[in-house]
Amino acid sequence: MTRRPEGARVRQEWEPEDLIEVWALLEEDQERLRNKSGANRLGFALLLKFFEVEARFPEDAGEIPVPAVSYVAQQVKVAAEEWAAYDWSGRAIKRHRMEIRGAFGFRECTEEDQAQLAKWLAVELCGVELNRDRLAEAVVARCRKGRLEPPTPGRIARLVGSAVSTFEERFCAATVGRLSAATRSRLDDLIAEDAGADAESAGGGGTFFTELKADPGALGLDSLLAEVNKPQRVRALELPPELFADVSEKLVAAWRARAAKEYPSDMRAAAGPVRYTLLAALCYVRQTEITDSLVELFIQLVQKINTRSSSGSAARRASCCGWRRLPWRSRAARSAR
Repeated sequence: MTRRPEGARVRQEWEPEDLIEVWALLEEDQERLRNKSGANRLGFALLLKFFEVEARFPEDAGEIPVPAVSYVAQQVKVAAEEWAAYDWSGRAIKRHRMEIRGAFGFRECTEEDQAQLAKWLAVELCGVELNRDRLAEAVVARCRKGRLEPPTPGRIARLVGSAVSTFEERFCAATVGRLSAATRSRLDDLIAEDAGADAESAGGGGTFFTELKADPGALGLDSLLAEVNKPQRVRALELPPELFADVSEKLVAAWRARAAKEYPSDMRAAAGPVRYTLLAALCYVRQTEITDSLVELFIQLVQKINTRSSSGSAARRASCCGWRRLPWRSRAARSAR
């Protein structure tokens, strides 16, 4: 069976040599057309060749390239205009689909198959692939490998959504299971309303949540001291070192980015497992990011101090040299006179 790269769409413009290579009807194809005529004959031939390329049926008549319709129509000796008369909802197309699936050793994807695909996604892929379009492509590829006719794009989208939801539920449950009650309480302090938050708590109220998400301000001693305080407060949360040891960095980074977009009120409204996972991911990643920014801030501050020191020394030397030359120039001027 001829197949294109995963995720590629059927192109609508074809060169003559490509049409011959892909859409030419072989002897065995012609054999299957013997008892068919008119629109059914043309429709069956087009579905047959499309399935050979795509391992699926077209969603509608418009997905079949116009040059392919003309080329196949010539081969089956049916007017190309008959393609518009092909019935997409009648009994004939159902028989055609069944016959074509059988010809290539495929079968329909059942509800049970779809449930297994969603389970496979949740266990194997959702933790490492976060792009839903690529997850959908993986479903189509797995169906082809298992000789299953893929579900419709709409069903695949729902299948992917279900798998992602299942994975996230398990991921959040596993994360919360590694957090002590004390750590969860401190994470809640991060987003507590300032009026009711203990200023001495590790969280320090919603204000520290906002500070934690922010990058350091303008270079200076104040910004350096402010950043120094952040890792200490994050460490006070007592997140387990192995909290995200068994998941991909890409996944943790995605949850950190998601948390950075939220307001404290949004976090308070989220379900407990989701809230704790978002906050834990943010703090876990920010601790490393803040340490890196501290090093960068310190280097920049030292460079700034050295630059000022060098400039000051040069100015003092110039001033000193100028004071020494003035008397000499004065004597030289008097001698000349």
